[in-house]
Amino acid sequence: MSSKRSLLKQTLIYGIATVLPRVMSFLLVGLHTDLMPKIAYGEITILLAYMIFFNVILSYGMETAFFRFYHKEDTSTSEISQQHKKEVVSTATVSIFWSTILFLCIALLFQKTLAGFLNIDKEYINYAIWILAFDALVIIPFSKLRADQRPIRYSVLKISNVVIYLLLNVFLLAILPKLAQANPQGFWSSFYVEDYQIGYVFLSNLMASLFTFVLFMPHYFKPNWFFNTDLWKKMLHYGWPILFAGLAFGINEHLDKILLSEWLDPTIAKAAVGAYSACYKIGLFMVLFRTAYTLGIEPFFFSQAGNANAPQTYATITKYFVILGSLILLVVVVFADVIKFFLVRQEEYWEAMTIVPLIIIANFFLGIYTSLSVWYKLIDKTIIGAYISAIGALITLSMNYILIVKFNMSYIGSAIATICAYGSMMVISYYLGKEKYPIPFEMKKILTYLFASITLACISFYVQELRETFVFGILAIIGFSYYIYKNEKEVILKIIKRK
Repeated sequence: MSSKRSLLKQTLIYGIATVLPRVMSFLLVGLHTDLMPKIAYGEITILLAYMIFFNVILSYGMETAFFRFYHKEDTSTSEISQQHKKEVVSTATVSIFWSTILFLCIALLFQKTLAGFLNIDKEYINYAIWILAFDALVIIPFSKLRADQRPIRYSVLKISNVVIYLLLNVFLLAILPKLAQANPQGFWSSFYVEDYQIGYVFLSNLMASLFTFVLFMPHYFKPNWFFNTDLWKKMLHYGWPILFAGLAFGINEHLDKILLSEWLDPTIAKAAVGAYSACYKIGLFMVLFRTAYTLGIEPFFFSQAGNANAPQTYATITKYFVILGSLILLVVVVFADVIKFFLVRQEEYWEAMTIVPLIIIANFFLGIYTSLSVWYKLIDKTIIGAYISAIGALITLSMNYILIVKFNMSYIGSAIATICAYGSMMVISYYLGKEKYPIPFEMKKILTYLFASITLACISFYVQELRETFVFGILAIIGFSYYIYKNEKEVILKIIKRK
C-alpha cells in the first residue's frame, strides 16, 4: 500500500509540474496578443515550432534511454549496482554535453544562413540557439532527479523556470515600456527598446533557461566523468525509435504552423499563423484534460497489468474518459466566444475562431488514442507507437499540402489535417489492439457519446444564428448531461454516495 501511495504522490507532483506550466502559458496568450500584432505573434510561433524539432533532435532519445538503462543492468543479479548507475549518468551526460557543444558551434557559425532560410531576424535566431543549448544541457540532470525519485525538487525547478519566464514577459512587455515612457531620461529608459516585443519574449525564455542551467551547473563540475562506449552504443540503439517518434509527434503537433508560413502568400503568411496560433490556444483546454489524464492513468494501467480483469478495467476507464471529454468538448465549444474575451482579447485575431472546434476535436481524438494505445505499452511493443505516429505525420503532411496548396483553405485546412491525423491514429490503434491485446470496449456507447457531443458542438458553433444566442448551446449541454446521467446513473450515484 505504501508503494501505491508513493506512486500516487509522485504522479500528483509530476502532474502539477507538467500541467501548471501549461496553465501559465494561458496567461501569456492574452498578454502577447494584447501587446503585439498578428505578424509578430506569428513570427514567434514559427520560430518556436522549429525549436520543438531541434529539442527532439538534441535529446535524440537519450532521456528515455537514460531511464531504461539506469534501472536495468546487464548482469544475472537482480540488484543494480551503484557503479552501473554512475556509468549511465556519466555516459549520458558526456554524450549530451558534447553533442550540444557541437550543435552550438555549428548553429552560431551559420546563424546568418539560418536567419535567411527561415526569414527570421538573426538576433532572434541567436536567442533560439542559446535557449536550445541550455535546455539540452539540463536534460540528464532533470532525468536523474526523476530516476532518484526526487519529484519535489524536479517540480520546483520546472515551475521556477516557467514563473521566471512569465514574470520577465510581464515586466519587459507591459511594465518596462511604461517606466521608460514616464521618465525618458531615467534608468529604465536605457534598457527599453521600442518595438522589440519578439526580442523580449525570447530574451525572457533565454533568461529562464539560463537560470535553470546555472542551478544544475554543479552536475557538470564533477571530476570523475568517464565514457562507456559500449553502453553509449546500446543507449543510442534504444533511443533512435524515440527520436523517430518524437519527430513524428512534432510534425503532427507543430508542423502546420511552419507549412502555413511556407505555403501561404508571404504578404499574409505570418499574420495568418499568428491568428491561427492564438485561437489554437483556446483548444488547449482539451490538452490540459488529456495531459492530466495521461499522467494519472498510465502508472495505474501498468500497476493493473497483472490482474485477470485488467482488460475490463481499461475498457471502463476509457469509456468514462470519453464521456467526460465529450462533455468538456461541448462546453468549451459552446462558450468559445466567451473564453476568447479572456484569452485572445484583440479582435484582429478572431478571424481564426473558425478552427477552435476542429482543434478541440483533434486533441480529444489524440486523448482517446493515448488511452487506446495502452496495449502496445503493456506488451513492450512501443515501436508500434512510433509507426502509428509516423502514419499520422504522413497524413499531416499530405493533408496540409492538399488543403492549403490545392484547395487554398489556409489554417482551416491545417485544422482539418490535424483531425485527420489524430483520428487515423486513434482508429489504427483500436484495430491493431483488437488483434494483439483484446480489450472489451463498449464501442456502441463510446461512439454514441462521441458522435452526439461533436454534432451538438458543431451545430451550436457553425450555425451563426444559434451561436449568437447561446440558447441552443446551453440546452445542448443540459440535454447531453441528462443523457449521461440517464445512461450512467448507477455509477454516478455510487460516486456521490462515496463522497
